[in-house]
This record gives sequence, C-alpha cells and structure tokens, in this order.
Amino acid sequence: MSTHDLYVKAPQEPHWQVPASGSARFSWEYDDGRDRLLALYQKGKDKQWDGAKRIDWSLEVDPHDPLGTPDEAMTLYGTPYWAKMTDRDKGELRLHYTSWQFSQFLHGEQGAMVCAARIVESVPDLDAKFYSATQTMDEARHAEIYGRFLHEKLGMLYPVNDNLQALLGDTLRDSRWDMPYLGMQVLIEGLALAAFGMIRDTTDKPLPKQILAYVMQDEARHVAFGRMALRDYYQQLSDAELKEREEFVIEGCYLMRDRLRGVEVLENFGIPKKEAERLSEESEFLHLFRKLLFSRIVPCVKDIGLWGERLQKAYLDMGVFDLGDSNLDLLMSQDEEIAEQLDKERFAEEEAARVAEVEGAIEEGAAS
Repeated sequence: MSTHDLYVKAPQEPHWQVPASGSARFSWEYDDGRDRLLALYQKGKDKQWDGAKRIDWSLEVDPHDPLGTPDEAMTLYGTPYWAKMTDRDKGELRLHYTSWQFSQFLHGEQGAMVCAARIVESVPDLDAKFYSATQTMDEARHAEIYGRFLHEKLGMLYPVNDNLQALLGDTLRDSRWDMPYLGMQVLIEGLALAAFGMIRDTTDKPLPKQILAYVMQDEARHVAFGRMALRDYYQQLSDAELKEREEFVIEGCYLMRDRLRGVEVLENFGIPKKEAERLSEESEFLHLFRKLLFSRIVPCVKDIGLWGERLQKAYLDMGVFDLGDSNLDLLMSQDEEIAEQLDKERFAEEEAARVAEVEGAIEEGAAS
C-alpha cells in the first residue's frame, strides 16, 4: 500500500524541495586526522546493524494501545472531552498520538539522512567526512525502521509538523558548513534522543522498546560527533559569529518547543485549533515532557561554547536553564548500555528456547 494512502491528511507537497546552497569541499590530506573522530568513525563502522534482523518484527502491536500510554498522559484527560469518550474513542486517540509521534520521528530521520549527506559534501575535514558517511547509513536505517513500524503495525501516518519542517529548511538552506551540524546534530537529534528515551523508559511494549533502544545507541554517537566537531570549530570564531549561531539556536529551540503539542491530533478529533492549543498548553504532562526533551540539547549547547547572555535568558524563559549542568556523557553511555543489555536478554531467551527444543527432541527420540 502506498504511504500516501495511510496519511490522515495528505502532505501539502508530495516532494519537498529545498534549494541547496554552499560549497562542496574536497580535502587532499588523507593521512592525518583527529584521533577522537577517527575512533568514532571506527565505532560507527563496527556498530552497523540490520534493522530487518536485529528487531523482532514478529512481535504483535495493539494499534489502540501501541505504547501502553496511561490515561494521565493524554492531553484530553480530565477534560469534558475525555468524559464523553468511549473506550474505543480513547483507543483511537492513543493510535493517533503514537502515529503522530512516530511520524515526526520518521520525517526527522529522513531530514537527518539528508543533513548527514550534506555534511559529507560541505565539511572541510576528511575525518569528519568519513564519520558523517557512516551516519548517513545509520539515518537511512532509522527511517526504514520507523517507516516499517508505521506501515505494518499502525497503518497510519501524519504529515511532517510545520515547525519541524521549518527548522529542517533553515538548516539546509544555510550555506555555512557548520549549520547542518548545529541544526541537526545538536537541536533536532538532541530533542529526538530525549523523546526516544522518555518513551523507551516508560513503555512496556517490547517492539517499540527495541526500536527506540537500538536507534538511540546510534544517535548517542551522532551527538558525540557534533559536539567534537563544533567544539573545535567554535573556539576559532569571533564573538559576532558565535552570536549568530546562538540566535539560530534560540529560534530553533522555540520552534522545537512549539512542535511538541500534537495539536494536529486533537484537530483530527474535531477540536478547533485554538481550543486544541489551549488544552495542550494546560497539560501538566506536556510541561514535564517539554522540560525533559531539552535535557540533551541544553548541556550540548553549553559544551560546544554557545552560552551567551541572550541564550541563557531564553533558556530561563523556557524553564530549562538548569539542565545546562546535566552530565551528557553519562546519558550517552547509558543509551549504549541499555541497547546492549536488551540484546543480551533477548538473545539469552532465544538461546534458552533453542536448547529446550533440542533437549525435548532428544528425550522424544530416546523414548521412542
């Protein structure tokens, strides 16, 4: 079935075209490179995996409760709208919210794939080109996996959110080679990591947990790549150049914060847009969700050297300033460990089942 048949609302344009700008850069230095980036490149090669094999796609998903989302986390919970809904209506609402979330993950991963390819083209250093080439493959795998989940398990997609599309467009149109790093590696990937982690750590459904854990294992490397490259580069920039990057971060963070409401879902249930926006803004869960979503962005922005007065004021306004002291390295190492532990548990269970099957066959043979 065509993807376009699964959209709750047709995308405004079947193919979105963003005019390319900036230079393609070649490097004729093939020997030297930064040890840290080359080590990350080696790790990127070593950690490639096949989404069709590593993930157990035979696991069933209840479309009306894909993530095990509690009532209290639903935007309409406690409102007159919720009181009027039947159990079937609530199941439909859960389906739509999950479809909306994972659709934005899918669109973001395609954006990440394009940005990673752009980095290969535009970054001046060969070690960075090497790593971003592995990231391009990672992002293709992620888009493949989220697309398969939406097609096969949910049967429903939402178009790209306007604010996410706007940030992707701003990132790709900028001719400066570091902007795909900043827009994608720091802002969009950082926000996605936090969203993935929140769902990964709260869902009791095995298939989405596998998907998110394995994708996050890759994304931890991507954010590390962006931090290394930008930290080195931003030490060389003037105050005026750093201020320009900070303005981009401020605008991007407000865009990302405002994309998190899921107003499109409520509109699809017949709630007028302004009312949907009001209900979303009053949701206690959304306020908590928003703050947690910036847990990966704020410490990264501070770490790469963008921490001017206006940026700090913006983070105070958003209520996320205190996240600047979060231990980003610890969060990233935990992402890796969770994926590896999930592998151990899954494959230990499969091995135990195979051993039991063999032993059963031996016993049957001995008894006959």
